[in-house]
Amino acid sequence: MDTREYLEKVYGGLLGKCVGVRLGAPVEPLVWTYERIRATYGEITGYINEYREFAADDDINGPVFFIRALHDNPAPVGAKEIGRAWLNYTREGIGFYWWGGYGRSTEHTAYCNLKAGLDAPESGSIAVNGATVAEQIGGQIFIDSWGWVFPGNVEKAVQYAGYAASVSHDGAGIDGGRFIAACNALAFVLDDVEQIIHTALAVVPRQSAYRDVVEAVIAFHERAPDDWRSARMMLESDYGYDRFAGDCHIIPNAGVCVLALLYGRGDFSRTVEIATMSGWDTDCNAGNVGSILGIIVGADQIPEHYRTPINDFHAASSISGALNILNLPVVAREIAILGLRQQQRSIPEDWLNGSFSNAIHLDVSLPGSTGGIRTRPGSVLHSLCNEEKGTSIVIDGLPANQSAYFYYKSYYTREDFDDERYSPTFTPQVYPGQCLRVSGEIALEQGDFLCIAPYVRDARSPEVQLGPYQRVKKKGGVSVEWEIGEVDFAISEIGLSMMHDDGPSTTGKLELLSFSITGNIAFHINFADEREEFKGLSRCSLVGGGWRVEDGGLRSLTPDTFHLYTGPYYTVDAHMACTLIPEYGESHLVLWRSTGAETAYYFGFHGTNRVALLKRNHEVKELASFEFNWEFDRIYSLEVNMKGSQIICSVDGIPVIKTQDPCALPYGMCGVAKLSRGRTLFRSLSFSEV
Repeated sequence: MDTREYLEKVYGGLLGKCVGVRLGAPVEPLVWTYERIRATYGEITGYINEYREFAADDDINGPVFFIRALHDNPAPVGAKEIGRAWLNYTREGIGFYWWGGYGRSTEHTAYCNLKAGLDAPESGSIAVNGATVAEQIGGQIFIDSWGWVFPGNVEKAVQYAGYAASVSHDGAGIDGGRFIAACNALAFVLDDVEQIIHTALAVVPRQSAYRDVVEAVIAFHERAPDDWRSARMMLESDYGYDRFAGDCHIIPNAGVCVLALLYGRGDFSRTVEIATMSGWDTDCNAGNVGSILGIIVGADQIPEHYRTPINDFHAASSISGALNILNLPVVAREIAILGLRQQQRSIPEDWLNGSFSNAIHLDVSLPGSTGGIRTRPGSVLHSLCNEEKGTSIVIDGLPANQSAYFYYKSYYTREDFDDERYSPTFTPQVYPGQCLRVSGEIALEQGDFLCIAPYVRDARSPEVQLGPYQRVKKKGGVSVEWEIGEVDFAISEIGLSMMHDDGPSTTGKLELLSFSITGNIAFHINFADEREEFKGLSRCSLVGGGWRVEDGGLRSLTPDTFHLYTGPYYTVDAHMACTLIPEYGESHLVLWRSTGAETAYYFGFHGTNRVALLKRNHEVKELASFEFNWEFDRIYSLEVNMKGSQIICSVDGIPVIKTQDPCALPYGMCGVAKLSRGRTLFRSLSFSEV
């Protein structure tokens, strides 16, 4: 297939996965039995919970972040490298997946094994963890994206899915990962669900429980092709939860996936609905089958009542707040880039804009995509639809002297969500000083003109800050270029305001051709201004120890380590300054160029009468140190300038370390840290790209 078709199918799979997860999530807990779901909701034909925003879910975190092992490693990737991605992108003990206890939660167990130095595949093996832990459902729920990067190539999809599943699973857990990855890979080249299942089954060992349950569902479907509920009763009787140890075994849920695929008969809605109505691990199963059907039918064939509430957005809960705002067309493009690299194919030049980058380039060209654009008020700007030229923003009766807005939401807070699902944290994606560029075409059916102005809104204010208005005639082009002004806290909305001041209400549309935000990023955080939310801070992701906002800053107390991450993810060259007060212990540091828990540079007080420059690349090593008689309970300013491989570190404005790292870390977040027992009051953090 050509690159465009490939990208569209990846987008369909990702969107289908998100729909299935969102549909199944409200009835995931074990209290929602098959019988209770049926008695309460009967035939499910749409979302049963209208979330304001759907918070993060492990079923999306895994496919989106574990696949980044392909981006992070120039060398060939195997189980060990994917295991390190687990450590790098996970906030230990918080969110991402179920932290249900060592020896109970498979993912928690695997993480602890990895953290203790046990590489994959041993980290997930039956030999280490036992069969009960190793054969739970996680082997298949995180695996879809390995099929997305190897479209049609079952051999490669199964090989890499085996690596990925083995980080945490073994036995039937790996069988499930290989089977689901094969189904996803085959969906790019086959549109018959039964053919996909039969072909994918060839990768499952003949003498295995996984093959048994798949074949049992196939055989039942052949006998009763119109009665999915009877098939579900067969699963309960022959492969129910009572027959397998653990909280969420893969075998019953594998049966549900195959049941939903067969009885759904290639209909996207019916497939994810049957998976949800069947109970057990509803979001996982509906997500897996939604991915397969999304690839087959395409994003434009996913019904609007499932697609519209998603609006191309999903929250994630990785260690990076900047990466947790998932814009689905951009994520699909990045995954397709990884796929083209694996296939050794050239990457279209325009795909690189906004991919693996701090810059935002919204993609409004994919079938039915909105690029995450939102409108307010809905009574005036109520419809978004994809056409040949891009996303159309429909203007429906805009009264004189009333403003309407369309915008990209670039930052989220706890108030945006209904629940704490998997504890996402968010860092703003847009900052003052950057440049907003928007282009489009106005076509009015009623009214002679529109006045259009760029705007931003601060997360803690209902007011908007407007740029200069431009008057656009009834049929005319829109071209906006605006340097973003200062805000008090964080930019949560950025877009265009539309109004007119003459005549009757205005109707028509604006065809959005491009929407981008680029430029160097700079910000300043006073930690006293932060609020605690999602087990972190409002603009920061925190890991380790105890902490609270008090005494004009963020006080961290830890028995071992503490890390705070913030800011953009892909920054290379930057200047940083941090004010802090060491109160106890020997480690009080700033960090930068961190891609997560496994990589970073550190500078600051590290040992008695000593400052040091350290580097973590899975292990922490000292690059340089300098004798410095620092004191407790005194405020200090730590500064770092890094350009390329050159690093200059200063204390209170005095350079103390100048060095180069010939094997420099490529890019990353900034923040503060402690690498040993102690207490620190962190006051402020300033950052600017150079």
